[in-house]
Amino acid sequence: MRKNLLLYLFIFSLLFTIFIYVNDKKILDSRDADIQDLKGEVERLEFENDSLAELNENTGYFSLLDNGDAMSYFENKGIEAVNVSEAIENELMSQNKVDADNSYVPFAGMEGDMRINKIKILNHKWIIADFTDGKYWGEVFFTYEIDENGELALNAEKSFLYPAN
Repeated sequence: MRKNLLLYLFIFSLLFTIFIYVNDKKILDSRDADIQDLKGEVERLEFENDSLAELNENTGYFSLLDNGDAMSYFENKGIEAVNVSEAIENELMSQNKVDADNSYVPFAGMEGDMRINKIKILNHKWIIADFTDGKYWGEVFFTYEIDENGELALNAEKSFLYPAN
């Protein structure tokens, strides 16, 4: 009887060990699959990050504050490029009045007052701005200068108005 008990105990221990092994193997295989999925996701995100970094680098090329030559142009005149950027944005946006078209937009609003929405200072000479009246929209291309007194002169060179969709 003692032999039978030992045999049953041995078989039970063996079955229990096999059960634990199979269960742990399933857990490890599941974790390995999760790790592989996460590695694939990391690779995808790294590729996406590299692509966005390259896109950002190319986008910054036409930006006053990311253009070393344009910033040097103002520094040589004793002017901070950041101040120029703020002055331009303030001047263009300050003309967005409650009940009148923005004076820098060369078109009268048809469905409301024309307002400048976005401004991109391309370099030390050029600006592009987006405008809309809520239905019609367009872009205007400016040249600008800062005189020796620090006064800003803006000139609308070319503009486009697009019909509502």
